[in-house]
Amino acid sequence: MESRVQNPVHDHFALARQPAYARLFAPAKLTVGLILPLETHPDSPAPTMQDHVEMAQKADNLGFAALWMRDVPFYYPSYGDVGQVFDPMVYIAYLAAYTSRIALGTAGIVLPMREPLILAKQVASLDQLSRGRMVIGMSSGDRPSEYPLFGIDFETRGDRFRDAFSVYKTVIEESFPHFASPRFGSAWGTLDLVPKPAYERTPAIAVGHAQQSLAWIAKNMDGFIGSSPVTHQLPAFATQWHTLVSESCGAEQFKPLGIGGFLDLVEDPNEPLIRTRGGFRSGSKSLASFLHNAQNAGVNHVSLNPKVSRRPYSELMDELAADVLPHFPSH
Repeated sequence: MESRVQNPVHDHFALARQPAYARLFAPAKLTVGLILPLETHPDSPAPTMQDHVEMAQKADNLGFAALWMRDVPFYYPSYGDVGQVFDPMVYIAYLAAYTSRIALGTAGIVLPMREPLILAKQVASLDQLSRGRMVIGMSSGDRPSEYPLFGIDFETRGDRFRDAFSVYKTVIEESFPHFASPRFGSAWGTLDLVPKPAYERTPAIAVGHAQQSLAWIAKNMDGFIGSSPVTHQLPAFATQWHTLVSESCGAEQFKPLGIGGFLDLVEDPNEPLIRTRGGFRSGSKSLASFLHNAQNAGVNHVSLNPKVSRRPYSELMDELAADVLPHFPSH
């Protein structure tokens, strides 16, 4: 089943009205979000989740743009990470009740293992209940050991991603939709999904390549968050993305580009930023300098996961709020 062709002008107008998208993304600007859990635990696969509501409220009050929740359904000891413990869709609903402005997103839902009709119902419901603060980040997953539990061939995850995304997008955006999928059923215009998103659209962002070409993502999805390259490669990284968006959707279409990774925030604010496995080690002022370079290159959002740091998380948030957020305020 092929994804429907987007109308760039209509899609941009609808997304620009949605509070989460408007808070996170704007041309030539960069915002800062946090990947959960809001707790440092460098030597343990699982966080304690103590004070997690208070920490989410602190992130909201300090002005961070988003809280991103990972999708890790099962613990695999060899991988050594359980994410934020709670299912992201349930957790978003819970945190939505305790926060007021911050965007709430997934980074990302493992789409090949999700039933897209139920996912569409969940996303639209969360978008309504949070008053438009929902962003759905989607990925293909990177843990082969999980796929047999769901009876799914790991090697088919790219095809399943496209199929599930097409069904999801059709039923969440169209009234009384028509579709026929080899995996996820069919509809002939006699049934409708209720509710629809609060502001007509809920942003659907690719987190990683999801076994797709970057050109496919640029054409079919609302944005892309990938691993950050080193500083001197940022311009080429951003130019490739924005060029593909322009070629597939028209020069007037804006689709945001994000980067993400672990952050080991050290005490010396001037310690130079270096790349580490899956992220960065840096002082706060050096991080701000790197993000200025990213913004100038054309990056629109950074999602940081400081769980690998060895300092108290509350202290890290205060330092980021003092030294980084003033340069990159949420919209």
